[in-house]
Amino acid sequence: MKKKILVTGGLGFIGSHTSLKLLEENYEIIVLDNLSNSKIQVKSKISQLANKDFNFVEGDIRNRKLLKNLFKKNAIDCVIHFAGLKAAGDSEKYPLDYYDNNVMGSLVLLQEMKLANIKSIIFSSSASVYGNSSTTKCKEETELNPISVYGKTKLIIEDILKNLYKSEPEWRIINLRYFNPTGAHCTGIIGEDSKDSPTNLIPFITEVALGKKDQLLVFGDDYNTSDGTGKRDYIHIDDLARGHLFALEKLKKEINICADINLGTGKSYSVIDVIRAFEKASGKKIPYKITKRREGDIDEICADPTYASNFINWEAKYDLDKMCADVWKWKSMNPSGYE
Repeated sequence: MKKKILVTGGLGFIGSHTSLKLLEENYEIIVLDNLSNSKIQVKSKISQLANKDFNFVEGDIRNRKLLKNLFKKNAIDCVIHFAGLKAAGDSEKYPLDYYDNNVMGSLVLLQEMKLANIKSIIFSSSASVYGNSSTTKCKEETELNPISVYGKTKLIIEDILKNLYKSEPEWRIINLRYFNPTGAHCTGIIGEDSKDSPTNLIPFITEVALGKKDQLLVFGDDYNTSDGTGKRDYIHIDDLARGHLFALEKLKKEINICADINLGTGKSYSVIDVIRAFEKASGKKIPYKITKRREGDIDEICADPTYASNFINWEAKYDLDKMCADVWKWKSMNPSGYE
């Protein structure tokens, strides 16, 4: 019998694609989302694609009473925890909001899970915990040195989970460190639709391709890379969502576990690589202008995905061309997102 999974933040970009995968694998899910950076329309889109409905609760993980009632009424086997604020730039402007939402929210969630004797969690962490890494290819044991407040909140939550496991080894915990998620569902029915103006590279390029922005600003062309622009590891949202299913299968087999796992392709692409791939996918010319570097940006970083392959038997399937093609399909079908 398939388990019942609580998905916090399950209508967001990564959460929605993972919720869909869970439904397709016949898991019963409850999605908890406060809709602060997601849209209620996503629920019907997920149901349409999965051809089945699921329980949705509008609410906040900091609402202790709501969590108590939810855990009391439902036999939850595992929590997949996406809920949290996620814009690295905004985290510098509003640090208290980020510590409150991400850290305090996770604390309340874990306290209520413990009271309900639910001791299985997959946490949505981030490659931002590595910060300005001195190595190009990050292994899970690479030194952690987050730069942004956002990255620091992710590392604090990882540390809380490790401390919890040390004190109560019956917990089953996997921290998934994502690199740069992009792409969209292959149908173009669900994709990324942030309520804020895009700051990440591919969503910004998409706005240029749609004519909503005049040009892309490329921050620096004097990095120690093949074309002088910074290189990053991009991962297709479908691969990322699938990684959660593999992690879930691993948790089900283990009596106790606490593991950190990188989810990335192990291949880095430059800003120019991404521009060219998007031009190919969209048939549009992407005008860009080179400007000065941003403080804190590094030459190149990507995942070493060896451990994910060995430990949960997961590997990324899709390349940059597929990522760009699926983003363009989603945005050309839905230029205003879910509106």
